[in-house]
Amino acid sequence: MKTIIKYVMLDLLRNRIVLGYTFVLLIISFGVFNMDANTTKGVLSLMNIALIFVPLVSIIFSTIYVYNSSEFIELLVAQPLKRKTLWMSIYTGLAFSLSLAFLAGVGLPVLLYSFSVTGLMLIISGLFQTVIFAGIALLAAVKTRDKSKGIGVAVLLWFLFTLIYDAIVMLVLFQFSDYPMEKPMIALTMFNPVDLSRILMLLKLDISALMGYTGAVFLDFFGSTNGILFSIAALLLWTIAPVWASLKYFQKKDL
Repeated sequence: MKTIIKYVMLDLLRNRIVLGYTFVLLIISFGVFNMDANTTKGVLSLMNIALIFVPLVSIIFSTIYVYNSSEFIELLVAQPLKRKTLWMSIYTGLAFSLSLAFLAGVGLPVLLYSFSVTGLMLIISGLFQTVIFAGIALLAAVKTRDKSKGIGVAVLLWFLFTLIYDAIVMLVLFQFSDYPMEKPMIALTMFNPVDLSRILMLLKLDISALMGYTGAVFLDFFGSTNGILFSIAALLLWTIAPVWASLKYFQKKDL
């Protein structure tokens, strides 16, 4: 397993797209912090990067990588190697490499300019988005044989979590505005890892104007500390669930 992880990581860390991704994040991060002396504004600006750009790159790149590595995967499956070991090695290599890119591109500037609990929350949120969407990418790729269709599904899932889901929540809220919706909103929020990371950040920043309805409900229902712990627990579940589902499907898939 260590050999496969090492191979995947070395392959990815030399990849031009990963290097370019790291470089772009680094330029944006330093640029944001140098534009304004207020580091809190810089963290808020980078939060949008961590919640939109990072998931997009993670899910598309991971999906394409799995498809491009299909021959390599088939070769290893033919060897006396457990499918579980192979699949988890590929995921670990992908998630770790993309996480290193995020840490170098965003984590380093944040630690230099805003070494605080808020800055650490931003880094944690970005890392969660990286590993979660890498796992979702593996699930999309393993369930769809056609490469173009798989990439399309990955992009659609990104749209769903970053843009469409909030519109659906607002529609539900509007349609049932006459009923108490606090608990249902909390339940709906758990089905979106992007919203969970946003709430994790904003609960710590305590900026009520930017928290939105679900964030305000979290703060009111759980309080700041309990809300953060609940968000982290839900994000951990999101980290495990897609990978577990993709592993189960991969173990039964006829290659």
